[in-house]
Amino acid sequence: MSTPLPVESRQTSNVFHGALETLETAAAVGKIRPSVVQLLTSPRRILEMRLPITMDDGTLRVFTAYRVHYCDALGPARDGTRIRAGLGIDELKALALFMTIKHAVAHLPAGGAKGGIVADPDQLSRGELERLCRSFIRHLEPKGPWADVPGADIGTSAVTMGWMLDEYEQIMGLHSPAAINDKPPILGGSLGGAEATGRGVFLTILAMANRMGLDVSTSSAAVQGFGQVGGTVARLLHQTGCRVVAVSDIHGGVWSDAGLDIGALESHARDGGRLVEFTGAKRVSNDDVLVSECEILIPAAVQSVVHRKNAKDVRAILIAEGANGPVTPEAERELLDRGVTIIPDVVANCGSAIVCQFERAQGLTGSRWSLGKVNRRLERAIVGCLEETASAAGEMQTRSLRHAAWANALKRIEEAMLFRGWI
Repeated sequence: MSTPLPVESRQTSNVFHGALETLETAAAVGKIRPSVVQLLTSPRRILEMRLPITMDDGTLRVFTAYRVHYCDALGPARDGTRIRAGLGIDELKALALFMTIKHAVAHLPAGGAKGGIVADPDQLSRGELERLCRSFIRHLEPKGPWADVPGADIGTSAVTMGWMLDEYEQIMGLHSPAAINDKPPILGGSLGGAEATGRGVFLTILAMANRMGLDVSTSSAAVQGFGQVGGTVARLLHQTGCRVVAVSDIHGGVWSDAGLDIGALESHARDGGRLVEFTGAKRVSNDDVLVSECEILIPAAVQSVVHRKNAKDVRAILIAEGANGPVTPEAERELLDRGVTIIPDVVANCGSAIVCQFERAQGLTGSRWSLGKVNRRLERAIVGCLEETASAAGEMQTRSLRHAAWANALKRIEEAMLFRGWI
């Protein structure tokens, strides 16, 4: 059995508290050594930075930024960089822990990290945003392909990662495409990277639906979040014949029992329109999307949206977590009691982590994979993760695929820690 978590570890934001609760429960399910849990109750390293930026009007503004290295037992710390107002350290700690587990679930030789800058990118000019991204890389230590590899996340993109790569290479005086993930393909990024998370969620839905005897092509689905992840899932589901009845973005959503025209919605969004302004569908709230009448629910926006108060109203029988931590532990218990199947985030949305490993391999070897090769290898890897997790759940006699996935990941981290002499 694992040791109880210290009180100070529980006095955090809800998402980090939920992550620690999952860690403790999964450790008990997997019979993980207490020393492993002790090492994973807090990050290995937290870097806080102050980034002075000259704004377009000539004034100086100082931005706060962070980088969290949670655990690097399996390899160099890797993953995304967020830029958003209100970003907090507990959010980043939780996300870095998720990435530690996600990399282990997918058998990737990488540790978990997450970084971010407290800023609203919509309030910055292109030049201000570029200066901010370059400053982040200058202040980041340690960094580089064998230490810490930032990738994209909320508020960042292939464009921002291109700036970060260029800044790193200017500092080092050499080309190093493996130093930054999620960059444009012309700079060494992988084809298929932009859609990797959404495609991975879609592939796990197909695989789990097949195990459940659910025909996706005749089912209905609701997607909260219509960005890069949710939009991709919605489009791929729609292409199978699945009736996507509801989608939403930060401003709200739309619903149609007959099914939405996802192609028209994507065009509407690309032209700058808000989903709630889309004609031919009923306007609904983000909360309404979560409790839509449907078989498949994909929360693909932010954390903790399915919680104790609304879990009883969720009607889906299959939930695929496109976002990180969208279902709280309390909600998960209620949903599992009702027989709802939940594909956890560390499995469902690990497609980006998998393709980032492909990107790293291409960068280190100077090779370029075709889109077909990337997608085939992604499908084989992520479906394998799901099947391995489902088998482990049976062996461990747990209804929670999340606990099974985490327990499997913790076993690999434990083995790495043993060989390193950490425990």
